Amino acid sequence: MSTIERLVDELERSYAEAQERMADPTVYNDRRKAAETGRRLKELQAPVKLAEAWRSARADLDDAREDAELATMTSELEAEVERLEEELRLALVEKDPADEKDVIVEIRQGVGGDEAALWAGDVYRMLTRYAERRRFRTETLSTSENEAGGFKEVVFAVKGQGAFSVFKYEGGTHRVQRVPETESQGRIHTSTATVAVMPEVEDVEIAIEDKDLKIDVFRSTGPGGQSVNTTDSAVRITHLPTGIVVAMQDEKSQLQNKNKAMRVLRARLYEAERERQLAEVAAARRLQIGTGERAEKIRTYNFAENRLTDHRIKLTVHRLDQILEGELDEFTGALQAEERRRALALASA
Repeated sequence: MSTIERLVDELERSYAEAQERMADPTVYNDRRKAAETGRRLKELQAPVKLAEAWRSARADLDDAREDAELATMTSELEAEVERLEEELRLALVEKDPADEKDVIVEIRQGVGGDEAALWAGDVYRMLTRYAERRRFRTETLSTSENEAGGFKEVVFAVKGQGAFSVFKYEGGTHRVQRVPETESQGRIHTSTATVAVMPEVEDVEIAIEDKDLKIDVFRSTGPGGQSVNTTDSAVRITHLPTGIVVAMQDEKSQLQNKNKAMRVLRARLYEAERERQLAEVAAARRLQIGTGERAEKIRTYNFAENRLTDHRIKLTVHRLDQILEGELDEFTGALQAEERRRALALASA
């Protein structure tokens, strides 16, 4: 039996087992187990369809080799079988279990003062427009503006199937080189914004004990520190075991701010554990594109040359104006292809 035949047999066996598990009442009635099994079934659906197409193409090829009247189709069918085998190998490369999740994106101004805050706003606009182009939904969770009209920090959610598989490549430091509007001498300044992209998780995926939380309430404040309402509606949640702090103040309701803060806290806790596991894997296998560290410079946006360079894959384009309108598919596609290439090379080693 060939390697690809063994892969197909194992795939079909795994799919049948997942179907049986989903039909098991003990699994169906357990939210966590049902969610895990449902995700597994969904992951296997596309590879199973490829396996069915491969089996059909192989059968057609065998027929063509044995029937003189069909011999002219042999080379075409061989190419189709080879193509399906390659697609199957790629489909069966171990995927990040977070890829299908919604995401929470945090953008913060980096170095560069007011210009960095304005740049953080531009990155926010670029990423939300990209989400719209991909037909994802966005929801702003929290904003902290500065006096210049930029953002010290902005947090938003992106919802839609496969959102994390698209937006995870935006995590890191985005560096801009341009002449600020306030620069009278026309000198180019360099500033940065940092982006963190985290999978959004459900309650059942991250267990948070009440005793591990310290919840403070306070009055919301505007850019200059002035109070913007007269009630203690803003919420700050500290996760005591990790020291992670999340504050929300955009909503008028204390409960709404608390719910948003808990969403971000769950995402940060999940991502912290994910980063720990990835670091262990990367130390042994060096599979990541870049290090994944938030401080790593992933792209440079040069306004004078209308240029964007992605340093992870050495890809440069000279249409920055379009990129800033959310046309990022070329970069996402190239990064996904590089990730698959590395994973396939490792799996074949």
